[in-house]
Amino acid sequence: MTLRRLIGTALCAATLAACTPVGPDFVRPNSPVVKQWIEVNTPSAGQGGLTSRSAPVVKWWETFNDPTLNRLIAEAYAQNLTLQVAGARVLQARAQLGIAFGELYPQSQAIGGSLQRRQISNNLGPVADINRIIPLDTEFSTSQVGFDAQWELDVWGAQRRGVQAARSNLALQVANYDDALVTLTGDVAALYVNIRALQESLAVARENIKLQQESADLTQLRFNNGVTTELDVQESTALLNNTKALVPELESDLQQTKNALAVLLGTTPSRMTSLLGNSGRIPSARTNVAVGVPAELLRRRPDVRAAELAAATQSAQVGIAMADLYPQFVLSGAIGLQASGGRDLFSGNSTTGLASAGVVWNVLNYGRIKNNVRAQDAAYQALIANYQNTVLTAYSEVESAMVAYTQARKQVGFYQKSVDASRKAADIATSQYTDGIASYSRILNTQTALLRSQANLIEARQQVSSNLVAVYKGLGGGWQIRQNQEFLPETVLAEMAYRTDWGDLLEKTPTRASLN
Repeated sequence: MTLRRLIGTALCAATLAACTPVGPDFVRPNSPVVKQWIEVNTPSAGQGGLTSRSAPVVKWWETFNDPTLNRLIAEAYAQNLTLQVAGARVLQARAQLGIAFGELYPQSQAIGGSLQRRQISNNLGPVADINRIIPLDTEFSTSQVGFDAQWELDVWGAQRRGVQAARSNLALQVANYDDALVTLTGDVAALYVNIRALQESLAVARENIKLQQESADLTQLRFNNGVTTELDVQESTALLNNTKALVPELESDLQQTKNALAVLLGTTPSRMTSLLGNSGRIPSARTNVAVGVPAELLRRRPDVRAAELAAATQSAQVGIAMADLYPQFVLSGAIGLQASGGRDLFSGNSTTGLASAGVVWNVLNYGRIKNNVRAQDAAYQALIANYQNTVLTAYSEVESAMVAYTQARKQVGFYQKSVDASRKAADIATSQYTDGIASYSRILNTQTALLRSQANLIEARQQVSSNLVAVYKGLGGGWQIRQNQEFLPETVLAEMAYRTDWGDLLEKTPTRASLN
């Protein structure tokens, strides 16, 4: 009866204290608020300008109207191995959450049994009794089966803080996966833009080689006819070969960029030509670019969510450390059957049991425990600052990408006029040189200027598209395509299910409500 009272008292104490876990309850840290983007809704924005009048599109790459880019994004999402690493970590966090929930129940549970046969030395003397001498039984057997359990009561909320930490960690791994997906889609698009720019540069270089070859042939003809000097021949030859030298470098850069894209697609470089073809134009958005309002940024960007969840996870760790400052209440018990030999083991008289309640208080290590609390709190404060810095960095990245996009669009207009003028000047110089009213230096200068203007135009058009990719990436777009999908490909999930019993942990993505 006394033992029952002791256990009842401990359970009552646990029930009363379980409502208030020790440690801080996480609250989202304060962060700066931006009300309006600097570069949006300007009167001179025009077609392709930035507007906050509507939210950014989810599949932002489709605004480029490029089927090849769409296929590349889909293949990267299905096959990228870095993304699969992030997906596996989500599944790992799911399993760890199950472990944390298990800590709320008896932490030690075991069913056991034994059968012993023992031989005692025959040289031991008999057992003396007051009235008689009892000979010693030197050979006997015992058998037992039983169930043992030990439960550390969650009086101070350490186990519940552990569940909070595990739940936050699961949401953190989902956010990290989303961030990896945002990075992946942005990197694939950026590499694709670069590949198309290199292909255009190669086409321009070959076009200029053809033009300069015609000029070189003309100077050779005029030199053979005694109309001009060898100087014109040598100058035209130098210009032609300088332009030809651009081709190997461009081809090398093109193949290296294709190789980098192959890694993102989780495939081999040999497939790139069939996927990309040998030529193409730099993709560009032909409509206004919706960027939404800054208030949406903190909800859309996965790295911001991840920084917040990392702080939330560490906040729970502070509570877990603080629980060590207080006494721990432990209940343990065992019930089973025990008998000499095996014949009477399952009879009613073989029942045995044990129940105990105890308190453990690690008072002699108080200094170390308090310093551990301080260390966990300092780590928590660092993650608060990291969250605030991540928010500031996010605003800065978006604003920088927007201004770069806007200014690059202006450059395209100027360089297009420069190319048109340079091409016309090159034609005029060639005509005048043929008529003998201009020196070859005019052709040399105009053709050099034409090549430079065309290269500048391609670079500016590339910067427009690359900076638009950076805008969408900065806004945190693209991760939404994984909603209602698992975090690993079906083939990988099937392999894991065959290798290990995953139960229902390989089901579809949990809802956000279940992660909070």
